[in-house]
Amino acid sequence: MNKVYLSDSGPKVSEAIYGFWRWADNGAETVASMEKIVNLCLELGINTFDHADIYGNYTIEEYFGKLIQQKAIKREEIVLFSKCGVRKSDKGYVYYDNTEKYLLESVNNSLKRLKTDYLDIFLLNQIDMISNPEETAQVLRELVNSGKIKHVGVSNLTVFQHQLLESYLRKPIVTNHIELNLINTSAIEDGRLDFIKQRFSKPLAWAPLAGGKILDGTDAKSAIIRAKLTEIGQKYDANIEQTAVAWLLQLGTLPIIGSLSEERIRNAVSATEIKLSHEDWYEIYNLAMMK
Repeated sequence: MNKVYLSDSGPKVSEAIYGFWRWADNGAETVASMEKIVNLCLELGINTFDHADIYGNYTIEEYFGKLIQQKAIKREEIVLFSKCGVRKSDKGYVYYDNTEKYLLESVNNSLKRLKTDYLDIFLLNQIDMISNPEETAQVLRELVNSGKIKHVGVSNLTVFQHQLLESYLRKPIVTNHIELNLINTSAIEDGRLDFIKQRFSKPLAWAPLAGGKILDGTDAKSAIIRAKLTEIGQKYDANIEQTAVAWLLQLGTLPIIGSLSEERIRNAVSATEIKLSHEDWYEIYNLAMMK
C-alpha cells in the first residue's frame, strides 16, 4: 500500500488507516485479537492507527500499548493518532471539553497508556463551545513545542470551527476526521471536504461503509446504492465494499477501517488499487445524493 503525505506539513501515512472506535474491552482476549489485527494491517501495508482516550471505556489505548511494550510492534514503524474532547458524564450523557486541564491530562494519559513518548498526530475531537479557543490553541502549541505531539488535527469540526481554532493556533491543522460515506455525503455539501483540501490536507473518512448500512441496510436508499455498487463493481472485479471504498479514495480521502473482520480489512486495502471511471463515479454519486 502506498504511503501519502497527510498534508504539506504532516507525516506520511498509509492510504487506509485502522481505527479502534468499535473495539470493546474483552480482557485478555482483546490483546490477542488486537495483535492479530495489527499484524494483518502491517502485512497489508497499513502502518497508521487511530485511537481516542475514550475508546473501550478508556482501555483500548492501554491494550495497544502492551503490544508496543512487548515489542510485538515497533513504535518507529507505525504512525499513531489519538484524540480527546468527548466526555461522558456520570448521568450518561455526552459533553465536550477543550479546557487546558483536561487536554493536558488526556494527552499525558494517552502517552502513558500507549507506552510512547509522542503522538504523531493529536486530534481535537469536537469544539467545546464554552471553552476559550485561544487558550485551547495555546495548550496545543505547548504540547507541540514539548514534543508530546508532532502535529495537530481536528475531528468532526465545521469549516468555521476549523478556521476559528487555526486562527489562534498559528500552526497548520493537518487533517479533519469526518464522517463521509455514500449514505452521509454532508461533508461534500456543506463545504468541509473542499475546505480541508484548500488547506492542502487529506480528510480522514470515518464510517466508510456507514457503520455497515451500505452492506446490510434495509432502507430503500441503502438497497438502491448496494445494487448500483454491485452492478458497477462487476466491471472492476470488485465487491460492494471495495467499490464503496474506492469511491471515497477518489475523493482524496483516507478511509478509516474499524472492522474486526480480516476479510473486510483486506477488501478496504485492495480498494486502493481500483480506479473508477468518471462516469461510474458520478453514477454512484447521483444515487448517494438522493433524499
